[in-house]
Amino acid sequence: MGTVHAKAEHGQGDNEVLGSNLFEFGVEEPMELEEPNIQRPGIKLGGVRARVDRVHVDGLSRTKDDVIRGAVDDLFHATDFEDVILRAHKVRRALDAMGCFRDIAVLIDVSSGPGATPEGLEVTFQVKELSRIVGGINTTVSENEGNLVLGVKMPNVLGRGERIQSEYSLGYRSSSNFSITATKPYPHKPRTPLLSAQVYQQNSEYPWSGYRLLDRGLLLGVAFNTSPATKHQLQWEGVVRDTSVLSKTTSFKIRESSGPQMKSVIRHIVSVDHRDEPIFPTRGSWVQFSSEVAGLGGGVAHLKSELKAQTNHELAENVVLQVTGAAGVLHDVFGTEIADHFFLGGPTTLRGFRSRGAGPHTDAHALGGRMYWASGVHLYTPLPFRPGRSGLGELFRSHVFVTGGCLASPEESGASPWDALSAVRVSCGAGVALRLGRVARLELNYCTPVLARSGDIAQPGISFGVGADFL
Repeated sequence: MGTVHAKAEHGQGDNEVLGSNLFEFGVEEPMELEEPNIQRPGIKLGGVRARVDRVHVDGLSRTKDDVIRGAVDDLFHATDFEDVILRAHKVRRALDAMGCFRDIAVLIDVSSGPGATPEGLEVTFQVKELSRIVGGINTTVSENEGNLVLGVKMPNVLGRGERIQSEYSLGYRSSSNFSITATKPYPHKPRTPLLSAQVYQQNSEYPWSGYRLLDRGLLLGVAFNTSPATKHQLQWEGVVRDTSVLSKTTSFKIRESSGPQMKSVIRHIVSVDHRDEPIFPTRGSWVQFSSEVAGLGGGVAHLKSELKAQTNHELAENVVLQVTGAAGVLHDVFGTEIADHFFLGGPTTLRGFRSRGAGPHTDAHALGGRMYWASGVHLYTPLPFRPGRSGLGELFRSHVFVTGGCLASPEESGASPWDALSAVRVSCGAGVALRLGRVARLELNYCTPVLARSGDIAQPGISFGVGADFL
């Protein structure tokens, strides 16, 4: 008789919504020394014939039987004991992805009772369903801003992984967001689609451009995978936005964009990620392409496309060369205002410049642009002398970089796109990067603008940035 225990992945409990695990690191376990003269017998599990006669799932209350059957059906195709273990682990991961359970254990035993076969096994999944209402506090980052998020969610509402979630977030720059989201997963369907609907309100301030933006809207979307590394999102967004000036010194050009607008957008986002991890990758590449069409209703019509890419190569142990790039084009049909423009500059994009500091300005307020490109070359190494090795020190990386790019509005300046995008800005610097959990990082750099253009606002010296996406 054999028994396999599978411990639930950390972070799935009711109390784990809190955003703990902000700092994560592994500690190497000491290896037990074996006596060299003792030979331990080994068993090749792949040669032990076995089949699954029965599957039990204990602990179900609200979850429906049909979704459980769809998840565990793969076990009945196993042909040997090793295959049973691998398929049981795969099923456990599928059950965990449903978002219905906080703890899942797997027990494998020999089959007994009526209908048992000589090579038969019984697999038992012991599950604990999530509470009907789960609340918590966590933190998020967006555009170099930290946010405190208060959330309440109702998981597995109808018994098939449905979820209703409400969040209120408050940023340190007077921004505030509120949203109610409902999601419906189909984990056993081809390409594992996820349907979502969201009602939201976002209130943000942009002092570098002198305006405040209030968005109220509805977002409908479907996400699906075409391969393990390729993810798609199809979205429709209807939003009513109100742009207002921040102060009496806001330039007249910004004031022209103020007022309410209605916007309807269809958007497609595809990403291909082959990196070994998203924050401090050592190998692999990542590409994301987004395109949107606005104008199917409302007072704004434009075509907008943006491409972001990253590749990583390990030159030596823990020494990684990273090359990044981004480009975007916005074609205005009618009604496109400053809130739709691209911006460049700041601790997470073109370092060495103020936030939104590269590109067209009027009265020290950033106007943004309709075309841009940017690129960076980075070298990441461990901290000198490796303090805290295999512990806290693994969260840090030394960082040397060179970044460059250009932001322009050729239609307004009267220049050709080639001439407008040839006005390159360049900066370089060095510093320290800190991993924040598995979704974001913090950078503290000393930056030097090497090449700037008339109208840019350079910001040499110490730069502090926090975010999920960096150039």
